[in-house]
Amino acid sequence: MRFDDFGLIEPILQAIEQEGYTDPTPIQVEAIPHVMTGGDLLGCAQTGTGKTAAFALPILHRLATHPHPNKKQDKHNARPIRTLVLSPTRELAAQIGDSFKAYGRNTGLKHTVVYGGVKQGPQTNALKKGVDILVATPGRLLDLMGQGHIHLGSVEIFVLDEADRMLDMGFINDIWRVVAELPKKRQTLFFSATMPFNIQTLANSILTEPIEVRLATEAPAAETVSQRIFLVERANKRALLEHLLKEENIVRALVFTRTKLGADRVVQYLTRKNLRAEAIHSDKAQNMRMRALENFKSGRTPILIASDIAARGIDIDDISHVFNFDMPNEPEVYIHRIGRTGRAGQTGVAYSFCSLEERLQLDEVEELLGQTIETLNDHPFPSPLPRAAKRDDKPKATGLYSHRRPSKRRRL
Repeated sequence: MRFDDFGLIEPILQAIEQEGYTDPTPIQVEAIPHVMTGGDLLGCAQTGTGKTAAFALPILHRLATHPHPNKKQDKHNARPIRTLVLSPTRELAAQIGDSFKAYGRNTGLKHTVVYGGVKQGPQTNALKKGVDILVATPGRLLDLMGQGHIHLGSVEIFVLDEADRMLDMGFINDIWRVVAELPKKRQTLFFSATMPFNIQTLANSILTEPIEVRLATEAPAAETVSQRIFLVERANKRALLEHLLKEENIVRALVFTRTKLGADRVVQYLTRKNLRAEAIHSDKAQNMRMRALENFKSGRTPILIASDIAARGIDIDDISHVFNFDMPNEPEVYIHRIGRTGRAGQTGVAYSFCSLEERLQLDEVEELLGQTIETLNDHPFPSPLPRAAKRDDKPKATGLYSHRRPSKRRRL
């Protein structure tokens, strides 16, 4: 199937072609036709599968082909807000905004993005001019609603993106406050990378007879990512990172640390070794974070060191390598981290540094994957204590999962 087969209007197809895309991803194949009909949707798909386009493209089509039902403009805005996309982080909100800008460049539809950490003046000025599509983080959205700058009475489509991350960050009460201001009659699109019980309960509460698209349950990590483990003592991690960055064919490398201080220290070390790197984490001012992302995206800074705030907030092509400098405390975070590479059908490499103190976290990751990740001992800083042999016969996670059962795609 190609994008031409969905029946999208020509201005959107032209934008897709200009972006260089021809073949939709599986979640786009499943989601786009249903979203175009106006039904609710529950999408569960791993990071990096193209779910932003899965909702952005049909939303643009619907808004462009279905003018606002009221001939009179909304009394609060020159152009009423018809679509609200709620995102957990500033970085992800900005990425979603970029997608609407790219795909909707020929439609005449207006959008803006609002998030905290920056002055609200430019955001409120854009709102006063009127927007069709609003992408927002919960805190700034509720703040501007309280000031009277945002009214949601004309919203026709509501998108809750990265719902599991929303709950992890403690946004559940904010979500309910936003939902309470939305019209009862609306289209709701609900996306989450995982679907634990509390997420399913939330979905059941805000969706009406949704189509369900699940592409993640049988594919816990991107098939196009080759995964390797390096057993290394904590004190040698920075030297090993330097070695690999200089030896590997690095295009763009994203390095994840457990702490913000750790990210800054890695940047300082690499800078002393004449490697250009920047850090991004929640202690950085928003303009510094956006500048670091732009430098990384443009290639001016080929190495970005990040805390887990960026695990789902970076949607940049051609990230060749992801490094887990520290093993994550939660195995699901590993999936989101390595999903930053191997995107849009490309291949990628995920290297994880595991110290003796982190062996338990490695075991939990492999249990989630259902596979043993190949361990590489041939490097300058091997751990003196090798991994204990495992009794099971789980296959090694070295790349494509040819042994996997087909992913389930079922409709309710």
